[in-house]
Amino acid sequence: MVDVELRHLRTMAAIAEEGTFGRAADRLGYTQSSVSQQIAALEKTVGGPVFDRPGGPRPVRITPLGEVVLTRGRDLLAKSKALADAVERFNAGEGRIDIGTFPSVSNLILPTVVRRLLDEHPGCDIRLSEVEPADPQIGDLDLLFYDGLVDGDVEHVKLFDEHYPLVAAAGAFPDGPVRVKLLDDAPMVAWPPTYHQRWLERALASAGAQPRIVFRTAGHEAILSMVRAGIGSAVLPWLALHASDAWSDDRLSIHPLRPSPTRETYLHWPAGRTQSPLAARAIDIAVEAANDLANQM
Repeated sequence: MVDVELRHLRTMAAIAEEGTFGRAADRLGYTQSSVSQQIAALEKTVGGPVFDRPGGPRPVRITPLGEVVLTRGRDLLAKSKALADAVERFNAGEGRIDIGTFPSVSNLILPTVVRRLLDEHPGCDIRLSEVEPADPQIGDLDLLFYDGLVDGDVEHVKLFDEHYPLVAAAGAFPDGPVRVKLLDDAPMVAWPPTYHQRWLERALASAGAQPRIVFRTAGHEAILSMVRAGIGSAVLPWLALHASDAWSDDRLSIHPLRPSPTRETYLHWPAGRTQSPLAARAIDIAVEAANDLANQM
């Protein structure tokens, strides 16, 4: 069989979805005669009719040969789009990068990565999406930040170990580190029982403490407000505290925990895929930004 042109397959798919040559022409921005010519050329290539044409306003009907061509053709169109996306991602400068992340990284590391990429490549297209904490998948992403290792055929670099300090009302604990066991049955404000909160409560329990959760609320600022009000203490990630005014708030005291709950943060990318210069540069910037944060921790 002679080569089939992708534009002919796109036209065929549009007709099958719209039902008539005229509506397909409107959708594609062609004239109806141009659509007819493309289908005639396709039928000549495959050696038979792909549509039955009843005439008038009645919808066309796809032939058995047309079903075969359309099924395989849609596969080719999907691969063509995937190829175009891969080329777009590879080209730096005017290229595109898709990054998966979670809130703490979004607040601190990603602004540095995005700002520097845009400074170096003003025309690049950076697309961010939050991953599902319980089941992170890299899929078509170029990069994925996650607090742990993800399954699949991926490569990674460890960015830092993030500690979880204790935040309490001023004077609630003596200055300096606090033993985790002192939190056993102590009143505590916490997140709703999400994936990360369950991990934190298990980490505290393994160190000998099962705090008494007296209030749950979403959002670090809401938790800090409850701590200021004396409702209970809280154990929060260092990055969240770094992004708040907690360190300078004289109504709060912040203490290292001994032992400290620690979360490892990694940056992942697909193994075996040729990285675009844009993705490679994003990794370098993320590692530099993470090192700066680790030094501050």
